[in-house]
Amino acid sequence: MPDSGLLLGFDIGSSSVKATLMDSQKGSIVGSATSPKRELEIIAHQPGWAEQHPDTWWEHAQKALAEIKTASGADLQDISAIGISYQMHGLVLVDKAQKALRPSIIWCDSRAVSYGEKAFAELGAETCLSNLLNSPGNFTASKLAWVKEHEPDVFGKIDKLMLPGDYIAMKLTGELTTTPSGLSEGIMWNFKKDGLADFLLDYYGIPADFIPEIVPTFSNQGTLTAEAAAQLGLKAGTLVAYRGGDQPNNALSLNVLNPGEIAATAGTSGVVYGVGDAPDYDPRSRVNTFVHVNHAPDKHRYGVLLCVNGTGILNSWMKHNVMTVDDHGLDYAEMNALAGKVDIGSNGLAILPFGNGAERTLGNKNIGASIHGLEFNQHTKAHLLRAAQEGIVFALNYGVDVMKEMGLSISTVRAGHANMFLSDIFAATFASVADATVELYNTDGSQGAARGAGIGSGVYASEQEAFSTLKTITSIHPDSANAAAYQDAYQHWLIQLQHKLNMGE
Repeated sequence: MPDSGLLLGFDIGSSSVKATLMDSQKGSIVGSATSPKRELEIIAHQPGWAEQHPDTWWEHAQKALAEIKTASGADLQDISAIGISYQMHGLVLVDKAQKALRPSIIWCDSRAVSYGEKAFAELGAETCLSNLLNSPGNFTASKLAWVKEHEPDVFGKIDKLMLPGDYIAMKLTGELTTTPSGLSEGIMWNFKKDGLADFLLDYYGIPADFIPEIVPTFSNQGTLTAEAAAQLGLKAGTLVAYRGGDQPNNALSLNVLNPGEIAATAGTSGVVYGVGDAPDYDPRSRVNTFVHVNHAPDKHRYGVLLCVNGTGILNSWMKHNVMTVDDHGLDYAEMNALAGKVDIGSNGLAILPFGNGAERTLGNKNIGASIHGLEFNQHTKAHLLRAAQEGIVFALNYGVDVMKEMGLSISTVRAGHANMFLSDIFAATFASVADATVELYNTDGSQGAARGAGIGSGVYASEQEAFSTLKTITSIHPDSANAAAYQDAYQHWLIQLQHKLNMGE
């Protein structure tokens, strides 16, 4: 067991990279930093495409940690273990020299939809759903199938395929590894045999030796190389002890580890994530089931995830494109206050937030974002801001309804006091439309990764010890007095969504 002391967590997002340094015994934050200060660029050479270069994530991981050192004065030599949270579903390809062969095709890229649909039809729904719990969909394996067809020169140079977190772990340790949870999010894990989904890899013509060594989510995943230690200012040999996709990790950060517990997040994408002990699935794959971070052969844990790609990115779009002409660049808190001047339902204005690629809850359709019912003599920027926040909540609730169909009970939802949940309107609308109490915590993905490192390294004797210092900030209960107004607004939004979906048929 390593000495207790400082724990370091990295959260590799598509908007930014965040690092947090935590005192393992007190559970207090020694320092945290985000890099860059404005959202990372997403490269989109064609509509529906989304790429980022993996080296960009590594660059900003170093910058975030350097900022912590400068601001806190902490001795980074005292770090005993490192954990990694990362954006899910991305495809990173490296050659034998551990160099990225092309930019990563990230989570919101929708170019592989048709590949997943074809695989689902030809392999059969029963085979896919009973073994994978999902359609191959627009996930990592299908993205590699696209590369195989369109970029054969790149495909021919592949040594290993990786997820974004696997790449960062490789940069830290020099070792190429992955996890069962990660493989399941790439739809490369066979739940029936608790192993690699060979039949899907064979179908796509993906050699099994492209898959790195599989290691447990909480484990010794390698130690810091001398080169990485020099770049980061840490000591060589520091243990990397945890790795989890951003949404399972968000659940971990909120101590959502057992059946019936629910987590939510609303960053660039919006997610509701529920934990169960049975491998259940949605027959239409509108929500997806993955191996949860604390799944074990003798303690099955599965995460049911609904994702809305167009969440915080819509709010960001409003900030940078709507609020900059006369508002001197309002910040998000000022935008939330402005939205609060408008009544529930935004006076009939409805926004569909689906403008960030194909949406799983819509059957992998990409219908784009749209504004409905705009009246030039009635609606203002304040109405647009409130309608945007309501539209995001309604889109999430549309997926929550699917989870309820699967038998998932939702009475309490835990979320970090961050991103969209910083808005009182967003939190109140979420609680009232979902009819669930929202508990907010002062935590985030990088803190979750740090605690995960403590669990994986043995600094903490148990999950319970790791979260003994996590406290609720506030609870938001459904607004019963305005329940009818919230439901009317939601039903009005659903009508606009159905019209839009019908137009595409």
